[in-house]
Amino acid sequence: MKKSKGVNIKNLSKIYVGNNNKEFKAVDNISVDIRPGEFVTLLGPSGCGKTTTLRMIAGFEIPTSGDIYLGGDRINDLPPDKRDSSMVFQTYALFPHYNIYDNVAYGLKLKKLSKDEIRQKVSDIIDLVGLKGMENRYPNQLSGGQQQRVALARALVMEPGVLLFDEPLSNLDAKLRVYMRTEIRKIQKKVGITAVYVTHDQSEAMSLSDRIIIMNKGVIEQVGTPKEVYYTPKTEFVADFIGTANFLDGKIKDVVDGKAKIEVHGKELLVPYKGEKKSGDDCKLVIRPEAVIIGREGVLKGKVELATFMGEYQDYIVKINGLDFKVQDYNPMVKEVFGEGDEVMLSFLPENVHIL
Repeated sequence: MKKSKGVNIKNLSKIYVGNNNKEFKAVDNISVDIRPGEFVTLLGPSGCGKTTTLRMIAGFEIPTSGDIYLGGDRINDLPPDKRDSSMVFQTYALFPHYNIYDNVAYGLKLKKLSKDEIRQKVSDIIDLVGLKGMENRYPNQLSGGQQQRVALARALVMEPGVLLFDEPLSNLDAKLRVYMRTEIRKIQKKVGITAVYVTHDQSEAMSLSDRIIIMNKGVIEQVGTPKEVYYTPKTEFVADFIGTANFLDGKIKDVVDGKAKIEVHGKELLVPYKGEKKSGDDCKLVIRPEAVIIGREGVLKGKVELATFMGEYQDYIVKINGLDFKVQDYNPMVKEVFGEGDEVMLSFLPENVHIL
């Protein structure tokens, strides 16, 4: 496999014009650098601009403004087949009348490689994706996961500088999705190829990515590692979109030596803080459900509205001053389990509280 390439997007925009001549900015002046060999996921809700961005990298959409570089070369004016990239589609897009071997070999035949070279490359890739011995089967004889592997093999065999994924697992059932995302990540690491992956599934993004680009309404909200976007979200949208979050309104009383004293519901919390807010400023606290400690003692008083046993954790919704607070208490077998209507106290470790 040849050397993978980085992708550099500079001030990229895509504007569509509707029937009423009204403009819609699908992608609004975004810039991001993707390093060679990196697995980066474009994540966000429907209509956020992630698929349009991927299609502009692939050459299926023409940017309204801005530039796309692949391995340092500007590729805006190149058609899809002249770009050093391959796309794995949501629909697999396999030829039904070709067997696995011919589906994978198709692009190499168009490049007019010798039969021996094609045979060697196809054999190596089919082995890599775990389909050895199935070369003569047709797509209708394969499971969804196997078809996805063929689509992946067909893209990889072209040895592209970057591999593009357009929601490739959305047609698979939940269990197979989890299995296939592990396989995709394993293969990507083994080959060392740059991958740009589009999904609206946050758990998929978290498990696959070196970095995640979170998009909303055509703009980038945050770029970071899975840990960064989960534990230190930059906006309320990111905190709410990645995982589950509780939000508490508070007021900063003082900031000293990297710690902020915050008043919340008449109580004071001391939490780590390196931001720009100062004494007297309003703030919002982000607290993940698994970071909440529920018991007979604590900081905030509430009443259990809902208690659900989920196996590895007990799921609670606790009402605090009219606010629904989500709590996940892990390993409930060795803890006191509260019922609906019980008065409880909630507390949290300072390092688990993030200030927006």
